[in-house]
Amino acid sequence: MSNVKVIPFGGVRENGKNMYAVEIGHQIFILDVGLKYPENDLMGIDVVIPDWEYLKQRKNDIVGVFLTHGHADAIGALPYFLMDFNVPVFGSEMTIALAKLAVKSHKEVKKFNNFHVVDESTAIDFDDVTVSFFSTTHTIPDTLGIVLETKQGNIVYTGDFKFDQTATKGYQTDLARLAEIGSQGVLLLMSDSAGAGITGASAREKDIGEYIKETFKYQSGRIIVASVASNIMRVQQIINAAVAVNRKIVLSGEDIEQIIDTAMQLGKLKLPNDLLISMKEADKLDPNQVVILETGKMGEPIKSLQQIANGDNANLHLTEDDLVFVTTTPSYAQETEVQKTKDMIYRTGAEVKFISDDLNPSGHANQDNEQLMLNFMKPKFFVPIQGEYRLLDRHAELAEEVGIPADHIFLLNKGDVLTYKNGTFHVGEHIDVANTMIDGTGIGDIGNIVLRDRRVLSEDGIFVVVATIDRKNKKIVARPQITSRGFVFVKTNRQLMKQSADLVEKVVEENLAEKEFDWGHLKQSVREKLNRFLFDQTKRHPVILPVIMEVNQHAHRRNNSHSNNKKENTQPTKKQKQRHQGRGRGRKHHQDNKDK
Repeated sequence: MSNVKVIPFGGVRENGKNMYAVEIGHQIFILDVGLKYPENDLMGIDVVIPDWEYLKQRKNDIVGVFLTHGHADAIGALPYFLMDFNVPVFGSEMTIALAKLAVKSHKEVKKFNNFHVVDESTAIDFDDVTVSFFSTTHTIPDTLGIVLETKQGNIVYTGDFKFDQTATKGYQTDLARLAEIGSQGVLLLMSDSAGAGITGASAREKDIGEYIKETFKYQSGRIIVASVASNIMRVQQIINAAVAVNRKIVLSGEDIEQIIDTAMQLGKLKLPNDLLISMKEADKLDPNQVVILETGKMGEPIKSLQQIANGDNANLHLTEDDLVFVTTTPSYAQETEVQKTKDMIYRTGAEVKFISDDLNPSGHANQDNEQLMLNFMKPKFFVPIQGEYRLLDRHAELAEEVGIPADHIFLLNKGDVLTYKNGTFHVGEHIDVANTMIDGTGIGDIGNIVLRDRRVLSEDGIFVVVATIDRKNKKIVARPQITSRGFVFVKTNRQLMKQSADLVEKVVEENLAEKEFDWGHLKQSVREKLNRFLFDQTKRHPVILPVIMEVNQHAHRRNNSHSNNKKENTQPTKKQKQRHQGRGRGRKHHQDNKDK
C-alpha cells in the first residue's frame, strides 16, 4: 500500500497563494501554484508566493503541476516555481493560455514550453495513480477540479467553485461527473472555503449581468468600471452592457489587453469589432458614450483607483459627472483599503458604487453550495482549504452538519503533513514553510528583519550619526554630525540634536578608552544609548544608523611630507634620462620594423 501525504504550502489560514503537494508513494503531485497580494503590513512588497524549499530536496519526485483555473491565486507563482523545477504543467485551454502569458513575462523561464492542455474527459496515468478532472463554475471559463485516483480511494481537490444553474457554456458544473466521483469512493476531499461566511444565496451570474446593464443605462456621464482582468465572465458582462446602451470601451490596465486578446482567440470572449477605442478617441466623444475598464497592475484595480483619485494617472482624471463602478469583490483583508479608496474618490467629486453593496457577486460557493459538494462527494476525511481560519472553521462545522465526524476533519496550517496510515489520516510531522516575498526583481531576499525596519522607518523615521575617530591616539577627530529624516524637524529641535551629539561623543570616548577596542561593540553602544535617550525625549524609536570613520593623522602627515619632497626635486636624474631615451629608441625601432 502506497503512503499518502498531503502538505499545504499556502492557501490555508490566508487569502490566496493556493499550493498543495500530494505525495503518493514516491510521486509528488503539485495542485496549483498561486500567489497573494500583500496586506497593509507588508510594506513595499509586490506579491507573496509560497516557500517550497522542502520540495527542492525531492525535485526528481515531482511528476507535474496541475492547475485548476487561470486566476493569480492559482497560477501567479508558476513562473517562480518553474525557475526551480523543470516539470510539466497541466491545465485547461484557458488556464494554460494565461499560464503561458505569466511565464512569458519572466525572462528566466520564458522559453519553457512543457504545457499540456486537459479537459473534463482527460485521464492521465502515473504508475498506480490516475489523474482526472471535472468542470466547475467560477468567474473564469474552463475551471476544473482535480481527482487523484489511488488504490486507497479518490483524493479530490475542488479548486474554486460554486453552483449556478444559469451558468452558460464553458462555465457549467458537470453534476453527473460529481455524482460519479462520489460513487467511486472519496478518501479525502479538499474543498474551497472562501465563501463559507456567505449565509444567503449568491447572486446568479444572469442577475449580475442585468444589474450591470441597469447601472449603465441610468448613468449620464462617464463610467469607470473596476474589475479583475482575469475575471472573464465579469468582463463579458461589462461588454454586453456597453453594447446594450451604445457605449464604447477604453481598456486601461497593464495586462487587460493581453488577457482579452487571448480570451478572444480561444473563443471565450465575444465583442464587436468597433467596440474598443483609445483614450484619445474617448476624449472626443460625449461622456455618456464612454466606459473605461480599469484593471490596474496584475488585474487588481483597487490601488489603481487610488492612483486615479490622487491625480497620478496621466491619462485619466475624475470629474464630478463620473461614476466609478467597482464590479470586483475585494477580500476582507483589503477592507481598510476599500474604505480609503471610496473616500478618495468622493473627494474628487465623482460618485462611487460597489456591486457588493447590493448583490453578493462572489465566485465562490456559499454555505449551501459547500454542503451540496460535500453530499456529492461523501468523503471519509475532509480538509477545508482556501480561506482564513474562521472560514476554514465554519466550513468544518458545515461538514459536521452533513454527517462527517469531527475527528475526520483537519484544519491544517502551512507545513502540516497530513499522513494516511492504517486506514486513517493523522497530522504527524511538520516542515518549515514561510512566505517568500517578491519585491521588484528580488525573490525571497526580503525577510522579517527588513520588513520590521521598513515599518519602523515609516512610523518613526531614521536617525543617522556620523563620527570620525583617531583610534591610535584614542580621540575624536570631528564632533559627531546628526542627520534625521522622518523623525523630527531639525530646525525646531536643535537642543535635541546637540544633546544627542554630546551623548554620542561621550559613548565614543568611553569605548576608545577601553583596553580592547571593538567596532561592533562601539556601534551597538551608540545605538542602545541613543535609542534610550531619544525614546525618553520623544517616545519614538527611529532606526538609528551609526557611521564611524577612522583616520590616522600621523600617516597623513608623513604622506604630505613625502609629497613635498617630491615637489622640491622635480628634475630627472642622468639615469632617468637614459632610461627615458632608451624607451624612446625602442618605440622608434619597433615602428621602423613595422613600417618595413
